Amino acid sequence: MAYELDQLLEAMLDEGASDLHLHVGRPPSLRINGDILPLDGPSLSAADTDALAGKIVPAHLKERLAKEGGCDFAFAFQKKGRLRCNVFRACGETGLVLRLLPTRMFSLEQLRLPPVIKDQLRRARGLVLVTGPTGSGKSTTLASMIDWINANESGHIITLEDPIEYTHAHKKCTVTQREVGPDMPSFAEGVRAALRQDPDVILIGEMRDLETIEAALTAAETGHLVLGTLHTSGAARTIERIVDAFPTGSRDQVQVQLASSLSMVISQSLLHTKEDGRIAAFEILINTVGVAAKIRDKKTFQIASDIETGAARGMRSLDNDLLALHASGVIEEEEIYNYCQDPEAIRARLRGPAEN
Repeated sequence: MAYELDQLLEAMLDEGASDLHLHVGRPPSLRINGDILPLDGPSLSAADTDALAGKIVPAHLKERLAKEGGCDFAFAFQKKGRLRCNVFRACGETGLVLRLLPTRMFSLEQLRLPPVIKDQLRRARGLVLVTGPTGSGKSTTLASMIDWINANESGHIITLEDPIEYTHAHKKCTVTQREVGPDMPSFAEGVRAALRQDPDVILIGEMRDLETIEAALTAAETGHLVLGTLHTSGAARTIERIVDAFPTGSRDQVQVQLASSLSMVISQSLLHTKEDGRIAAFEILINTVGVAAKIRDKKTFQIASDIETGAARGMRSLDNDLLALHASGVIEEEEIYNYCQDPEAIRARLRGPAEN
């Protein structure tokens, strides 16, 4: 039996799956509400996965796949959806993982982000970071932010991505979307080129190396709103990750740069709901005078206290957000402990302190 990609993608849509896994020695499998479940049918052979990959890997990426053993890209499935695909080699065989991208943008309110987010997105300059592990919904959050700016502000938005995941039509803003590979050699070069293209907002799909981080800080310092992602968890660790990316001799300068240019850090995790759905929980840090002083003075370990006391400014700790989701009946108590930062404090708040 030869599998047809269109049929597999139709099954993905019909079942409401987020991902399609194609691995040699296993039937095609779907991730549905966090679980990977095999479809009925025979296991894939090496010839099957080679054929499926051959139908969708863009011509300009085939050499990269052969040399580097993997590549990423996105493509549209008829008019039914857009998918992000990773093709890779493992034990000499081809594997594929395809993720279905939402066809509509979520509003900031639907994502449960506070109104202060809009205030930060109205700023003419600054660095907005959305962080979290792979699959935590960072791209969705960033796309919603770009969509809000596009609908409510005027200017030039440039997105730099690998690959382009969400497509944005021109609304009040002009939107330029560029992809690593076909349009530019790297994120860092994309940022440098963007500064010559009269931008107001620059989105960097991934700040994955020192060169890109440097370019992002420069862009934010020179009067642009820069949105980017990092694979970190928690605001304090995000700041430390940026500083630690630099050589020891330049870290003091970087801390001063961050203290003045950082606007906001949103750190998120994607949780299972009681209704077998998914929902994001957020930690939100807004850069205040006090937070900036802690960044300059190398006291990022104290930032958690600013977040705890900053609710009136729109800040939110992850643990408080988890408790709020549980109190409103959205998630089970067990899910809190899968993601919380201080299990003992959570337990005490849910049950009261243990008796002596």
